[in-house]
Amino acid sequence: MRLTPLKQPKPLKPLAELELCEKCAERTGIEAGELEIVDAERCIYCCGLLSKIEELRDRILGDLKEYEFETFLVGTRLEGSIKAFEEYLQDSYGLEAERSIRYEFNRELSLKLQEAGKIPDFDRPDVTILFNAEKREFEYRIRPVYIYGRYIKRVRNISQTRWLCSKCKGKGCEECNFQGKRYYTSVEELIANPCVEIFKAEKAILHGAGREDVDARMLGNGRPFVLEIVNPKLRRIDLGELERLINEKSSPKVVVKDLEMSDEKTLKFIKGAAFRKKYRAKVRFERQVEEEKLGEAIAQLSNRVIQQRTPLRVLHRRADLVRKRRTHKIEVLLCKNDLAVLEIEADSGLYIKELVSGDEGRTVPSLSELLGVRAWVEKLDVVGVYDKNNYG
Repeated sequence: MRLTPLKQPKPLKPLAELELCEKCAERTGIEAGELEIVDAERCIYCCGLLSKIEELRDRILGDLKEYEFETFLVGTRLEGSIKAFEEYLQDSYGLEAERSIRYEFNRELSLKLQEAGKIPDFDRPDVTILFNAEKREFEYRIRPVYIYGRYIKRVRNISQTRWLCSKCKGKGCEECNFQGKRYYTSVEELIANPCVEIFKAEKAILHGAGREDVDARMLGNGRPFVLEIVNPKLRRIDLGELERLINEKSSPKVVVKDLEMSDEKTLKFIKGAAFRKKYRAKVRFERQVEEEKLGEAIAQLSNRVIQQRTPLRVLHRRADLVRKRRTHKIEVLLCKNDLAVLEIEADSGLYIKELVSGDEGRTVPSLSELLGVRAWVEKLDVVGVYDKNNYG
């Protein structure tokens, strides 16, 4: 068997023979006298990029002229010939990162933007500017505006977020009266639509601290939420005026209060927090119940851990799990014949309707089980959502 000798790698071209512009030659650490300095456009490293910083700055400001922004962050994506040549310099000649074209371009462009009154921000910039050095293209990522507040929902049969028709998936059909939605409006739409208009945004997304049933009202101190306003052109808005406008357009169905500017940290907290809640439930029994026996059952149901298997009514969209949640305080506000009104404080995530009905044995214990009488919730309201700052 005859072995083919391995080809010897071609010797690296001396750096002094490469055609570089004055700026690139300086960054490589080679004195200009050792190189034939070429015009920026002929530079095989930056291809004239570093000589056009001011022009590119003006292009950015033109692209973003409709966007209100104060802070920025510049990033550069290297690919193609520029990336390959920079890797060649790093591997062969030990080019340091601080002398790379990415570092130099980001620094120079940032300085020019600062001259235009903009402020660099490495944590939460209003705009992130990404430049593709090979294609000479910009990509802009506009940081959302976040607004914290609380909402009160005064009417029933309004979903928290926009609920698409399950049959047509939002396209519109006879079943949804060609609206594309299961419910004609939502808390999200009533709050978001004025904000999209005011901020000149693409859209707005409501993130609530939990959610109430569609047929339940949200009363009391209101449910905490963060509204994420996507791709806003305006950022500095009078929140008092915004609150007035939202309430003017959404009242009496929905009212917002306590609006304040927020951030991603608060959004994460709102989505993950388990706030204790207080409910008021109108309960119906299949026959008359004595107040004394109801009180005894309520005493057994109060301040204890409840085991709930995912309710049948939501099983189509939730995992079939057994959850443990605690009731805290339950009071009987009214008991008359086959009717009672209860006020219930419980952990976040406890299904109140099933706490009353038992849900065919999936919730243990339940009011129906303890009384030995079938019971169900006719009307349900959330009357308090509490965090550590406002627990009552």
